[in-house]
Order: sequence, then C-alpha cells, then structure tokens
Amino acid sequence: MIKTPPYLKKGDTIGIVCPAGFMAAEKAQTCITTLQKWGYKVKIGKTVGGDSQTYFSGTDEERLKDLQLMLDDDEVQAVLCVRGGYGTGRIIEQISFKRFKKNPKWIIGYSDITVLHSHIYSNYYISTLHSPMAAAFNEDGYKNEYVLSLKNALEGKKAAISIPGNEFNRKGDEEGELVGGNLALLAHLTGTGSDIKTKGRILFLEDIGEQLYNIDRMMRQLKRSGKLEKLNGLIFGIFADTKDTERPFGTPLQEILWNIIKEYDYPVCFDFPVSHTDKNYALKVGVVHRLKVGGSKVLLEEQ
Repeated sequence: MIKTPPYLKKGDTIGIVCPAGFMAAEKAQTCITTLQKWGYKVKIGKTVGGDSQTYFSGTDEERLKDLQLMLDDDEVQAVLCVRGGYGTGRIIEQISFKRFKKNPKWIIGYSDITVLHSHIYSNYYISTLHSPMAAAFNEDGYKNEYVLSLKNALEGKKAAISIPGNEFNRKGDEEGELVGGNLALLAHLTGTGSDIKTKGRILFLEDIGEQLYNIDRMMRQLKRSGKLEKLNGLIFGIFADTKDTERPFGTPLQEILWNIIKEYDYPVCFDFPVSHTDKNYALKVGVVHRLKVGGSKVLLEEQ
C-alpha cells in the first residue's frame, strides 16, 4: 500500500522553497501568514525571494541545496513549493531521498512540481499533495474552498468533490490510486526515471497556455507510450488559456481529448476543478480514490 506521510497538527513546521521559477518574497507573504494562522510554524528557504536575476529562483545548485535541506530537516513536517514554472526537472536526479524515504513528509505544489509528485510516487511509493501554491492565497484566495482544501488535506480530512456532468463524460464507477498533474510535464517525463505509473490508476491531467495541436501531440505521446490504455479512470481538469494557430487546428479542445480516449471503456470526466486557475482542489497523489461518473454528476471521493 501507499505510504502516507503523517498528517499535520498545530505547532508543526512547514518549510517553503522555490525549486523552480523565481517568486518575490512579498508575493508569498499572504501564504506564510495564513499558514501561521492555521497554527503552523513556517521555515523559509533561501530561494524564496532571493537575489536571483534570472528566471530561476537560484542556480541549479542553490535550488537543489535549499530543497535538500528541507527534505532532510527533521523539524519540518511538510514542504510547500511556493511556485512552479520550470526547473525541478533540472535537479531531480541530484536529489537524495534517502532520509525522506525513512521519514516522509508532505510535498505540496503543482505545475512544475508534477516532476516531484511523479518521481516520488513511482520510485518510493509515497503520497504527495497536488495542491494550490503561494499565489493562490493572494487577493483573498486564502478564504476560498480550493485553498482551504489544502488545509483539510494536511489535517487528514478525506476529500469528496462533486461537480456537474459534462456531455463528453463517460459513465462509470471505479477505484484506483490517484496519479497525475500537468500534461506537459508528464509527457516530458515519459521514458525517464520519473515516469508516471498509470496501470490500474485514476489519472488526472491539466495544463495552461498550450496550443491545441500541442495538447493533441502530448496526449498522443501518452497514448503511444501506453499510459492511457489500462486506466481505471481519467479526469480531465481545466486546460486554461488554450491557444490556436493562425490556420485553425480544426477541432475544439474537448473533442481533441475525447477522440484520443474514446476507444477505452473506463469512466472519464471533463472540466474537473484541478488547474492553473483559482479552481484547484488539493489532491492526494497515490491515495485510493473512487471516481463515480453519472449522467448529471461526478464524484471523486478519497477512500
């Protein structure tokens, strides 16, 4: 069975780091303040609001060291990545999970952090949290149900998410370990040591800012590599800010996705609130969930 890190209690410490793109310290302040109001101590890594002048929050070596220190720190019970962007894949092979395997802690984030979720699940069979990050707390976001779902997950509450049906949904009722994340990252991880395992699992996918033809290409890469064939269920999240070429691709997004998976018989749902938008529920990667897709309603329920 999946190994689940201990849930948090008041007084526990959450370390925050930037293993990928840069984020100014002030943009993470509401997140830090909110975590403290939730009853947690916060330990701030050097890559948060550092003096980097590039896209990254620091050099590969600096980002690796910062993340490694948090993973190995016995006083830290969870590690929240304040943003994604790009960069985790540049350091993943240098991270030591030796101490983490013995004393796992929650790894929190999404987008580029999909690299960590997939790598940790596939190699060490430890659960992580695909979840809102620091920017989601800003502009009163800390009050919404999506950010609060992170609080509930850290406290050990089981998720039960219900959404309306969609005309492209395929009915069904199945259970499986929940895996997934950003489509682009999962496609790029294919064939690497961080490649995702999908057989018998429920897979969720989301993305942002992609051309329609690129979504088609990445989905076909997953299909050709066998990632879509033996699923127990498939969840399409929100594909935000999709783009089309000057000469149109010719097929709307949902039809692109449906055409690739229509031959299979497992339950499928569309427009699930996991995304790069404010609609982004915290999901426990690796934990068994039940996906029930009906005509008018979809239920994803942690078991």
